Amino acid sequence: MPRTPLSPAVLNEQRTGLGLPPYTGGDEPAELRRAAFDTVLASVEAGTAEPSRPVVQGAVRFLLDRLAELAPGRSVEVRVPPHAAVQCIDGPHHTRGTPPNVVEMDAATWIALATGRLAWADATATGRVRASGARADLTEHLPLPLI
Repeated sequence: MPRTPLSPAVLNEQRTGLGLPPYTGGDEPAELRRAAFDTVLASVEAGTAEPSRPVVQGAVRFLLDRLAELAPGRSVEVRVPPHAAVQCIDGPHHTRGTPPNVVEMDAATWIALATGRLAWADATATGRVRASGARADLTEHLPLPLI
């Protein structure tokens, strides 16, 4: 099954369904991802069905990029399969193989954590987040300031 990339057309299809104004920004990935994030938030707030995969992926990548920007480093790998993964947080890092500090979750959980709609302790206690390693705790980095 071919993958549909995030584009203004894909974004506008979702935005129209939510009653949002059309996206008028550029084709730059960072701009599209920010708009995808805004679209996903509007969908969550409206209580509608999850947006299309490219829009969710754009939102996830926007938030992971923001985490890596705010907590640079390579000691923890944060994975949101099948959408994206980043290495972040300063400290000892790995060079090959599976990193010792891994955090993994689904897209809905990551978006909820990053926006403050879900607390880290609640997510780990209920198994929505799988974290391994001594440094695999994102509490001090969440929620993300989104400016």
